[in-house]
Amino acid sequence: MRPSHPAMLGVLLTALLLTPAMAGASAGQSARLDPETKLRQLTREASKLNKDYRGQVQSLEDARVKAKKATDTAKRLKSALATAESDVVRFAQSSYMGGELDGGSMLAFQGDASIALSQAAMVSHLASERATQLVRIKELIKEAAKAEKAAEAEIVELRKDIEKLKKDRVKIETLLAKYGFQTPSGSGGLTPRTITMRNLVLQTFPMPYGYGCLRPGDPGDHGSGRACDFMMSTGGRVPTADAKARGDRLAQWAISNGRRLGVMYVIWQQRYYDVRTGAGWRMMANRGGNTANHIDHVHISMF
Repeated sequence: MRPSHPAMLGVLLTALLLTPAMAGASAGQSARLDPETKLRQLTREASKLNKDYRGQVQSLEDARVKAKKATDTAKRLKSALATAESDVVRFAQSSYMGGELDGGSMLAFQGDASIALSQAAMVSHLASERATQLVRIKELIKEAAKAEKAAEAEIVELRKDIEKLKKDRVKIETLLAKYGFQTPSGSGGLTPRTITMRNLVLQTFPMPYGYGCLRPGDPGDHGSGRACDFMMSTGGRVPTADAKARGDRLAQWAISNGRRLGVMYVIWQQRYYDVRTGAGWRMMANRGGNTANHIDHVHISMF
């Protein structure tokens, strides 16, 4: 007696899809909070800390960017895994509807031979496609588990950065109180402290590629008139050796004169120096281009 449609699909899915590796992955996912949910929660905490500390904390933003990239990769792989699983179910359903066709039934067939050959070809094609997808599913299970583990690790680092900043709250609040809070003044939309820094930079360093400070609508320090970008090239190009050396001198000048001027942090050549954390120069995660990575300009933010 031929097994029923639901029974056949049940056997196929149990045998082909619910492998120990997949079952383990599913159990692990249900036992803990989804990485995306964790990231959303931590992002809210990071946003509050950035506000409390009067501007984006670069180490915190860097950790958030890394966690977001890792979480997006895990989400993409999980989606690909779900699609591959659906394909196997579809192949199983199509094979069932098409029926089995062995050598004996082919020889005994009394009807149109082309129909039998077409059916045989379809069954063979579906079997091949299903086998290919099963191999892909096994690969995706491993990739998805690895990606989710990486996302969890980056989320742990973000949580550590948040907890450290919370512990350092008194020290950072003392630093903020030392410089006080300034609002933009005059028609230029910059704070007095930023204006002083900008004028000194222009007096001390040649700026053949220009500079920019106020950026209306920017949610960060440019929008509040507390930051300037000093360009070391144009068009997003990597600076020449001379221009890079000038950028190196400018970045060091900003750090050396930071206490006197009220410099909060400096970003240059995909590295950042945040006075609030006191961690010295740290590498910044890849943001996707020379300008986003601050390869072509020195960014200086003020308290």
